[in-house]
Amino acid sequence: MEQAVLSSTEEKMKKTLESAKHELSTIRSGRASSALLDKITVEAYGTEMPLKQVAGISTPEGRLIVITAFDKSVVQNIEKAIMKSDLGLTPNTEGTTIRLPIPPLTEERRRDLVKVIKKKIEDAKVIIRNIRRDANEELKSLLKNQKSSEDSIRRSQEHVQKITDRISKELDDICVLKEKEIMEV
Repeated sequence: MEQAVLSSTEEKMKKTLESAKHELSTIRSGRASSALLDKITVEAYGTEMPLKQVAGISTPEGRLIVITAFDKSVVQNIEKAIMKSDLGLTPNTEGTTIRLPIPPLTEERRRDLVKVIKKKIEDAKVIIRNIRRDANEELKSLLKNQKSSEDSIRRSQEHVQKITDRISKELDDICVLKEKEIMEV
């Protein structure tokens, strides 16, 4: 019984960690990364589609993203979608190729991005703490229903705390790395 609670708790916490990592990968750091374009959808063939499904994306240089449309008819829509996004990038188009130069970040913008990163990490930690609380309540209900001993429940709660501490430390490490990456000129 307790093992099921522990494994489910660890799985949920790992998913939260992965989600936070993915969320941070979409934050612009002054370097070109195809992950910046993950949230962009393009009107193509009468429906909204992810950019990755209508174009190839590459980063040949540290400050340049190259988008190659699979079909010339969607190039203008890709441009519009990039302009509408909150990335603040201006596309340069040549035929089916769109170049996105990544300008260096200003000091003020870097500080704002660091605040956004810290907020996202804190949000992830809140989710982790909620998962811990739910797991501990589940373990207490096992004790109340006399399906487990007090010592066993206490050990399980300590294990939940160790998992929580480990995942929180990983989140802190990710935050420090991303902050360094953003503040790097």
